[in-house]
Amino acid sequence: MSAYYPQQSQGLFSKRAIVFLAIIVFHVVIIYAFMTGLAQSGARMINTILQTNIIETQKVQELPPPPPHVDLKAPPPVSVVAPEVEITIPVTPPPIHVAPVVKAPPPAPIRVAPVPIIPVSTKGITEPDTNDYYPDASRRNNEEGHGMVHICVDPRGHVNQARIAASTGHPMLDEAAVKLAKAYRFRPATQGGKPVNFCTQLPVRFALTG
Repeated sequence: MSAYYPQQSQGLFSKRAIVFLAIIVFHVVIIYAFMTGLAQSGARMINTILQTNIIETQKVQELPPPPPHVDLKAPPPVSVVAPEVEITIPVTPPPIHVAPVVKAPPPAPIRVAPVPIIPVSTKGITEPDTNDYYPDASRRNNEEGHGMVHICVDPRGHVNQARIAASTGHPMLDEAAVKLAKAYRFRPATQGGKPVNFCTQLPVRFALTG
């Protein structure tokens, strides 16, 4: 056994020595190549080989299909017929000046004199007796007087309003005078033959007789 191991170690040592020697020789060759310019020529050779391979690879690739054919001939001109358009522009007539119409002034109104009113009348109608309306108290007190009563007579001849216009000087005689005036019946006043309202003054006198 001891004789075997020394032989095996010697074989391994000789192999390692050969590898080491080869590495040294490789480095010496590289250094020499750089010194002599072999490295530059080798680089050019490698570059040429690479370019050749690239060109061949590009040639192998399929070329794109050619573009479609374009007809460069211009199309025939298109003739467009414009439609006939009739435009009617309204014409504004000139303003018409109309002379103002001068109206004649209206005729002056004709003033017609009013138809006179025929006042009331007691003709033909019995007047009430003053003694019938003489107050007894006034007789006992010897009261006498002359007064004026304002009356209005309607178209029927009746007195519809009566008031003292001038006093007799005695209140009881004034009241008696108003009652006496309302008892009168008149012929109504007329205007144009038609009976109308009429107002007037009626004198009334109260006097004692012996």
